[in-house]
Amino acid sequence: MRKAKISDLKDVQRLINEFARREEMIPRSINELYENIRDFFVAEEDDRICGACALHILWEDLAEVRSLAVKKECQGRGIGKKLVKKCLAEAKAMGIQRVFVLTYQSDFFRKLGFVDIDKSRLPQKIWGDCIRCPKFPECDETALIVTL
Repeated sequence: MRKAKISDLKDVQRLINEFARREEMIPRSINELYENIRDFFVAEEDDRICGACALHILWEDLAEVRSLAVKKECQGRGIGKKLVKKCLAEAKAMGIQRVFVLTYQSDFFRKLGFVDIDKSRLPQKIWGDCIRCPKFPECDETALIVTL
C-alpha cells in the first residue's frame, strides 16, 4: 500500500472504469486522476496495481472515501480494507472528523465502523460528483459515515 504515482494512473483509470462500466461507481477521466493524484492510494502486487482508493477532502471536517476498486482476482484478501484504513488514517492525521462513502457495498463499510446516514445530510457530495452520475437523481447507493 502506498500513495499513487503518475506512472500508476492509467492502470488506476482502467480499474475504476471497469467498475464504472458495470455502473458500480462513477467513471474517472485521466485528467481528473492527474488533478487528484494526491487523493489516491494504490495496492501493488508483483509490480502491478491490484487496487486503488481515494480520500477526497470536501470541507474542513468532511472527507469522502471514493473510487475504491480491487481487481476481481485480488478480492477477498483484505486489500480493500487496507486501502480504506490508509484513507481513514490520513484523514485522522489531517484533523478531519468525519469521512463518508456512497456505496453498493454497505456491509463492507459497516464492518469498518461506518454507519448509515441520510444522503440529504451530504449536500456537498450530492451537488458535486453525483450530478455526473448516470443514475442521478435516482441514486440507489447507500450513504455511510464514520466519525474519527
